[in-house]
Amino acid sequence: MPEYLSPGVYIEEVDTGPRPIEATNTSTAVFVGFTEKAEDVRVVDGETIVNDLTNRPTYITNWIQYTQKFGGLVDGAYLPLAIQGFFTNGGTKCYIVSLRQIPPAQAGLLNASSEPTLIARSRKSGLGGMDYRVRIAASSNGAGGAGEADENADGLKPFDVIVEKRTTTGDWQVKDVRKEVRLEEVESEGAARQVRVAYRSNKASELIDIVIPDQSRSLAELWPAEQQQSLAIEQKLLAAPTPSEFRGDMAARTGVEGLEVLDDARIICVPDLMTTMPGEKLDLKMVKAVQTSLVAHCERLGDRMAILDTPPNLNPQEVKAWRQDITGFDSAYAVMYYPWVEVMDLSTDRSIHMPPSGFMAGVWARTDNTRGVHKAPANEVVMAATGLAYNVTKGEQDMLNPIGVNCIRSFAGMGIRVWGARTLTSNALWRYVSVRRLFNMIETTIENSTQWTVFEPNDPRLWGKIRRDVGSFLTTQWNAGALYGASPSQAFYVKCDEQTNPPESRDLGRVVVEVGIAPVKPAEFVIFRISQWNPELSA
Repeated sequence: MPEYLSPGVYIEEVDTGPRPIEATNTSTAVFVGFTEKAEDVRVVDGETIVNDLTNRPTYITNWIQYTQKFGGLVDGAYLPLAIQGFFTNGGTKCYIVSLRQIPPAQAGLLNASSEPTLIARSRKSGLGGMDYRVRIAASSNGAGGAGEADENADGLKPFDVIVEKRTTTGDWQVKDVRKEVRLEEVESEGAARQVRVAYRSNKASELIDIVIPDQSRSLAELWPAEQQQSLAIEQKLLAAPTPSEFRGDMAARTGVEGLEVLDDARIICVPDLMTTMPGEKLDLKMVKAVQTSLVAHCERLGDRMAILDTPPNLNPQEVKAWRQDITGFDSAYAVMYYPWVEVMDLSTDRSIHMPPSGFMAGVWARTDNTRGVHKAPANEVVMAATGLAYNVTKGEQDMLNPIGVNCIRSFAGMGIRVWGARTLTSNALWRYVSVRRLFNMIETTIENSTQWTVFEPNDPRLWGKIRRDVGSFLTTQWNAGALYGASPSQAFYVKCDEQTNPPESRDLGRVVVEVGIAPVKPAEFVIFRISQWNPELSA
């Protein structure tokens, strides 16, 4: 009680009303993979400060924020396209964890000062996939070899530009040769003399652009004659990713394990788990190991779910074997989708197949925002998908759906749709994605919103307040259609009284609250029973 020491009028505020409980976020996704860059550039007091974002979860809400910090689309990484698919399909917020950076394909030629004088940049897809290289060699024209090649006025010989591609066996195969390429100085109107690259017959390569970083310098400064035979710098091939790189470490806040600090993370996708480096094959043992640790992470925290991709180029029978015989996942906190989706890669203007997890995370977010987390994220159109890597038939889905593989299918006149809503558990109580996510939301909401009860007097007044607040929240959920029942009493119950809190429990400092809810479940099989009816005979 307050202490009053002198006469007067005193005002006391008494908190007697309910404490509103607001549902927690359900659609914040986390994407782990590879990006073009990972840096946050800021100008503070006129000084440019660059912070490295590698392995640091970074919150973004749109594609523009992504490009500012992580660059654009880049061959050799699925994550950028997955982010595009996420936002296109209705996602609004996510975290990016860039494990490594894959810059656009680029080879360069250095002068005596180790400065880049010529740079070969990709024009087509594949070069950024780290499986191409560019070589510059002395020209070997028909007049008789490099030593007899014509020279220009500055004494520089023409050179050949050779583009090679690494084959599956690790060998290099020539894909394009531009012969007798020259450096020439030209006068620009109103400007000083500049250097340009001149191709024979003015025909440049269709695979690369040769550019000069500093055209304002003289030809002699740019490329001294004694450096003409310098070898091109080949782009370094990245090492194949490892399970430890994806898994990371909790203490170091890296990889998937580092996501434990994100209290609002609800969906986790690792699309670049399917990325392969040139000359490498997809390591299925690594995929299984990483996905296993990802599922364990979600199981342990209990407030998030993993969207798993299947390996590429699998038919339904192979997917069944992958799901049952190879991985054998049994978890209500993991979901698997098949097949891969076809999308248009705007950086290369070509169609590619990519893992569907990013697109599915966007569909989840869209369904949450338009209908609610209790609505199964299925029978929804996959935006920006132009096709599928495999067209699943009804008979093939009959084989996959019972084992928890959610199919993405194309229907005439209906577009490409998500046609499955199951988790990877064998427990029928948690069979559906929407049921597991609804419980995740309710559990985290109640936990976060009842922190005020800690250290309060453990008596019937506290129990009544808990019943009131939690009951009001669940009534709101029932009104929204998330709970099954004709009335709130049929949809849920909240019990917190002498029965759940006997003296021996109170002596241990415990307040025990029992909450039971009846979730709505999706109408997965809609059955119409039709028969012939004769009104005269049934009269």
